[in-house]
Amino acid sequence: MQEPLTRDQVRARMDAIPDVLSDELIERMSDDRARGWKNPYRTSDEDAVRREERPADRSSIWRPAFVRDVEKILHMPAYNRYAGKTQVFSFRSNDDLSRRGLHVQLVARIARDIGYALGLNCDLIEAIGLGHDLGHTPFGHAGERCLNDVFHGRTGRWFFHNVHSVRVLDKLYGRNISLQTLDGALCHNGEYEQRVFELSGLSSFGEFDRVVDECVSGGGAVIGHLRPMTLEGCVVRISDIIAYVGRDRQDAIEAGLLTGDAFEDGLGGAYNSWILTHASADIIEHSYGKDRVEMSEELFAEIRRAKAENYAKIYRSSGIEGERAEVLARAFELMYERCLDDLHKRDESSFIFRHHITRIEEQLAHYGRTYDWQSDPEQTVVDYIASMTDGYFAELASKFFPQIHFPKRTYINEPIGQHEPKA
Repeated sequence: MQEPLTRDQVRARMDAIPDVLSDELIERMSDDRARGWKNPYRTSDEDAVRREERPADRSSIWRPAFVRDVEKILHMPAYNRYAGKTQVFSFRSNDDLSRRGLHVQLVARIARDIGYALGLNCDLIEAIGLGHDLGHTPFGHAGERCLNDVFHGRTGRWFFHNVHSVRVLDKLYGRNISLQTLDGALCHNGEYEQRVFELSGLSSFGEFDRVVDECVSGGGAVIGHLRPMTLEGCVVRISDIIAYVGRDRQDAIEAGLLTGDAFEDGLGGAYNSWILTHASADIIEHSYGKDRVEMSEELFAEIRRAKAENYAKIYRSSGIEGERAEVLARAFELMYERCLDDLHKRDESSFIFRHHITRIEEQLAHYGRTYDWQSDPEQTVVDYIASMTDGYFAELASKFFPQIHFPKRTYINEPIGQHEPKA
């Protein structure tokens, strides 16, 4: 077994990764821009592929194809719910902790910076960045695992948030999102890191739909080998990791679960600034002008080290994953069974009908489409539960199942005047 690195060794390896572009690359980029160079591997707006040819979706001089995707995503009800979904810490009464909505904005921002330097389509990057987590469950990855356990146990199919993001974008809201944006959402999963990101060669909805079906039937064995069809999708995928690996450390410190000195590199929350700057510069340096996105061996090793440390010190031991995993798992199981029973009874007074089916049908009606919830009740239950915010799930679970106890979010936990100065 390999001995862990000392702090000095970790910092020495980190110091070897520059935080600026080389003079040679800056000169090359400046010359390219002066000549009006365009990246030949950039995804053009004219290449956008949609399931339906709608006049309203055509690219225009002031609303290019992927800008339309961005706007479609921003106006989805599912986008609003990002603000109520956990990034890592679920029951912390601290509004400075990240929620899913901030995370997707950070991903889009980081990816746009890298994409701009590489000469890629920043509108497509933004669309993928903002839409990539729309399929996430309440309670982050803990909720994702709980929902998958119930769904897989009952059906043999797999639930992964990136695959469900495609369903939200493509099926549940009927917005005719482009193939390139859907593919980027499907392939974004930042849990599977790679040093070099090469393109899949996928080019049609027929191929894409087969891949999605394979993900549902094969789970992680398939998802771990996904590759984006565009360089823009590749940039978002690596930016997903960059966005959370440092920010989650800041949140763990802010939540009082760890001290700044708890991490091997000794940077504490400042690691977020370090990774944002150094990773961006490294990826641009090693990817400019190429038909792939890649990073140095040194950065790849550092990202893997930092992620492994986050898993050991944050994800597996903090937040709801460490504190109330059994309660959450039982709540998801009971919620699933209750919602499925309501469907089988066709109880239109139930919450799954009033708060989910009716609303989805109203959304789809605007585009002449319908929600086929009856043909696959198990999938309909998954659609509903995955759409819930943390607060909605906790309240509904408490209402249905009094034996389930979730902690209440409270901000003021001491008597008024306790800390006021004495006369």
